[in-house]
Amino acid sequence: MDVRALLGGGLKLAERFGDEAYYVALCLRSGLVAPELPHRVAQMVLAFDRFGMLAGTVAMGAIRNGDRVAVRDELGDTTYKELDERTNALANAWREHGLQAGNGVAILVRNHCGFFEAVFAAAKCGARLVLLNTSFAAPQIHDVAGREGTDLLVYDDEYAHTLEGIDPPLGRWRAWTEPGDAGAQDTLEALIERGSRRAPPKPSSGPKIVILTSGTTGTPKGAPRSDPRSLSLIGGLLSKVPFRTREVTELCVPMFHALGFAHMTLGLALGSTLVVRRRFDPEHTLESIERNRPTALIVVPVMLQRMLDLDEDVVAARDTSSLRIVFVGGSQLGVELCKRALRAFGPVLYNLYGSTELAYATIATPADLLEQPGTVGGVVRGTIVKIYDEQGEEVPAGESGRIFVGNAGQFEGYTGGGGKEQFKGLLSSGDVGHFDDERRLYIDGRDDEMIVSGGENVFPGEIEELLAGHEAIAEAAAVGVDDAQFGQRLKAFVVVRDGVQLTEDDVKSYVKDNLANYKVPREVVFVGALPRNSTGKVLKRELIASEGS
Repeated sequence: MDVRALLGGGLKLAERFGDEAYYVALCLRSGLVAPELPHRVAQMVLAFDRFGMLAGTVAMGAIRNGDRVAVRDELGDTTYKELDERTNALANAWREHGLQAGNGVAILVRNHCGFFEAVFAAAKCGARLVLLNTSFAAPQIHDVAGREGTDLLVYDDEYAHTLEGIDPPLGRWRAWTEPGDAGAQDTLEALIERGSRRAPPKPSSGPKIVILTSGTTGTPKGAPRSDPRSLSLIGGLLSKVPFRTREVTELCVPMFHALGFAHMTLGLALGSTLVVRRRFDPEHTLESIERNRPTALIVVPVMLQRMLDLDEDVVAARDTSSLRIVFVGGSQLGVELCKRALRAFGPVLYNLYGSTELAYATIATPADLLEQPGTVGGVVRGTIVKIYDEQGEEVPAGESGRIFVGNAGQFEGYTGGGGKEQFKGLLSSGDVGHFDDERRLYIDGRDDEMIVSGGENVFPGEIEELLAGHEAIAEAAAVGVDDAQFGQRLKAFVVVRDGVQLTEDDVKSYVKDNLANYKVPREVVFVGALPRNSTGKVLKRELIASEGS
């Protein structure tokens, strides 16, 4: 018997039990776990046994928060009891059409109640949920729908043309319909009206969720996950961010994205009212904050930037004092935007670092960001983050290396085959970074974007961060291009603020005054806007293609 292995396994098991106990304590503090009458406890246990963690959350919400508003969208309010009953009806109707556990349900729906209904009805059937990105072009949609397996399709009316030629065997069902479609039979509403509102039977297997990668470097990949069997994903967030039960959350991030989906499920688990809209608008969001008095605002950095880029009078005119949490993730926040947000909203900013494949790794708290606005924070409990050099040795604080992450929320490998690079049981994040002496993490750049200029390693992100601090520059991106003298140099794409004049020499001089000569862009191209995906990540391949670089 290998005594060391046995002891090591025992220690890991004890550590896991310790983590789960800690998560339970956090759930108690937040109000997620609270004393209940015995018959209600029994009902909730049965709901989770029947549906698992994902769909069971809706059933639990109906038991605990019945008449409280779960979802507020452009069409009005839906209570927890209504959401549970409507998803029961939809699940039963789909079952009558032949939907079984393991079948693929593709969902191309914006942020409105129809997204909730489609997701949780499919989950109650044990389906494989494929969350399609609403910003994808038709060829991408067709490629992903075919690759991931689509037995049933749910979509908003505006995507009907995009989806031409996709005719799954279990039908196409419309979630958001245009006025004048009352009585149509191919809608979720029609199915809900004729479906039984009793809880459907327990599926033969639990649901899976396929969230697509951002596709910034090529074709989006499917990153599936099974229904979670641990409190780690919720507990990890609660360990850093003071979410509480029965509050209001302004959820601006697309729910098909990992960040939005996580906050949708967390919000429902907490019994919160989730305020959503189909399209983000900075002025409407500020107005909604004043009217709905949310305690939490969930955004990606570009959304936050658009809000802060409004006239100061517009921002100052709205009362945002209800916000205890401004939660940012999905792409890099940046030092200047962090400082602006802290000035505008106060010390309520939280910055998450993670990815579709990794879930999350670190979260920066307001205290972290006030002291070091460039950090992505400390490691979340239950997660391991290591930084290794090219020889596979862990680097000390202050030294850069490749970031590797391990936690219970990671994906199961890409549906088309393959996965992220692994090392010592951890997954590569694809980034290079370093820890400071306080074990706060900093992202230095993408490991696949690093260029070698004159024998020196250069990360485009450093130049982008510098340019973002220039008072005349609204946003900037940098890419590597070939250079006869230095091997590679940087090419910068710059968006100038309205009413300001800026030349290529001005930009180069600014970089030269602040960084080493080999980091000065060889060329500066002025553009009207940077191409971005739905979570605000810059699509650099489109910039390169547009310039023929």
